[in-house]
Amino acid sequence: MNATEIESLTAFASQLADAAANVTLKHFRQQVTIDNKLDGKAFDPVTIADRDAETAIRTLIKASHPTHGILGEEHGREMGESALYWVLDPIDGTRSFIAGVPLWGTLIALNNGTRPMIGVMDQPYLGERYLGFPGGAKLIRHDEVHPIRTRPCASLSEAIMGTTDPVIFDRETELPAFKQVRSKARLTRYGADCYFYCLVAAGLTDLVVEAGLQAYDIQALIPIIEGAGGIVTDWQGGDPQMGGRVIAAGDRRVHEEALEILSKV
Repeated sequence: MNATEIESLTAFASQLADAAANVTLKHFRQQVTIDNKLDGKAFDPVTIADRDAETAIRTLIKASHPTHGILGEEHGREMGESALYWVLDPIDGTRSFIAGVPLWGTLIALNNGTRPMIGVMDQPYLGERYLGFPGGAKLIRHDEVHPIRTRPCASLSEAIMGTTDPVIFDRETELPAFKQVRSKARLTRYGADCYFYCLVAAGLTDLVVEAGLQAYDIQALIPIIEGAGGIVTDWQGGDPQMGGRVIAAGDRRVHEEALEILSKV
């Protein structure tokens, strides 16, 4: 993709976020039926807001870019004729959504067939939209555009770290490694899902460590972190785009220190 195509598709990704927001905001902090994807074995909630927001996004993609493929959390994979495909999580943080906590977000990525090139994290209740693209990242907040950059952080001892919840880690292998990283960090916070990654990109926090992710949980966040000057890998230092165990950091020194611990799992 050339610069003009990237600019056009980034603008289109924002249109997709608008379409999702028109659905999600109608249901946020309202009484909605909550279904459990795991059929009682554990709790993985989904609502009409998740399903209908993804439908709205898919409808626009098919109308404007019918050759593009789509991978979404709620409605699965549709192959396209083009190498380009969209990766969608209409509500990342459904647990927060149903609890009325405004730290969920709509995730939209455009993958060129090799890696995600454009990413959007939209939090419409707060009026915040984070966009990442080759060479940059920005925050649009209440129609004001702000370029964003990660901040310097020399070591874990100076780092603010986030993760969704310690229960996402395997108790025998991943959790002890996470606890070792946490013990070295200055401060650790929980419960912000995709929002944590954007705080790293905006230079407000320094590190996110997670496990058990799917492709739609992380692909939109990679261009945002990288466009802001940060780094995202798996726990072995490899490509994180298909999910699994992920480290995102604003400063490579912190990433390397965390990786030294987590790569041993």
